[in-house]
Parts: sequence; C-alpha cells; structure tokens
Amino acid sequence: MKPMKPSDRYLKIVEWSEEDGCYVGTCPGLVMGGVHGDDEAMVYRELCDVVAEAVELYKADNKPLPPATANKVYSGRFVLRVGGELHRQLAIRAIRSGESLNSYCQKVLRKAVGGEG
Repeated sequence: MKPMKPSDRYLKIVEWSEEDGCYVGTCPGLVMGGVHGDDEAMVYRELCDVVAEAVELYKADNKPLPPATANKVYSGRFVLRVGGELHRQLAIRAIRSGESLNSYCQKVLRKAVGGEG
C-alpha cells in the first residue's frame, strides 16, 4: 500500500463554473485561488500538483501546515449569529410551521444547498 502524502490531507474540489465557462479546481484552507481548464481530469491533476507545491512551500518556510480538510469529521453543530431581526423572523416561521427553530433552520439550510427538504 502506498503511504499517504502530506498533500492528501487536503480536500481538492473540481467543479464546473458557469461564470468562468470552465472547470475550476480549489483547495479550501490551503491554496488561495484555483486552477482553471476545459478538461476536468487535467484540472484535478494540476490542482494536485499545486497543492503538493503549497505543502512544500510551507515546509521550506518552516511554517506549520493549516489543519487538514480531507476526511474531516463534522459534529453537526455550529453557532451562527444572524442578528435579532432575522432570528425573530425565523422563530415566527418555525412556530407557524409547527416546528422547533432548530428543525425549521435545518430544513431551510437543506433546501438552500440542494438537499432534501
């Protein structure tokens, strides 16, 4: 079995960008900007190279690497500050729908990211 490289610790995302009219590859938390191109697989390969180079630059500068983003386990809990007025509006909508504020917000967030409602 091949050993894991330090660059394997980072999430690499390649997605189509309507705005740019091409594939865009990014590595949140490690590389600012991204890689662009018309071939999805080539963009991924280039992104992997860029991420490996970024890791080497951190090492050469004796800087600690940012926290890993690949295979990260999420607790399912986060704090979101929304302001008093939005909090009130959400609470009212939750009451009207017969749900807790937490359940209502989960439903709204799922819908916003394209998950089931």
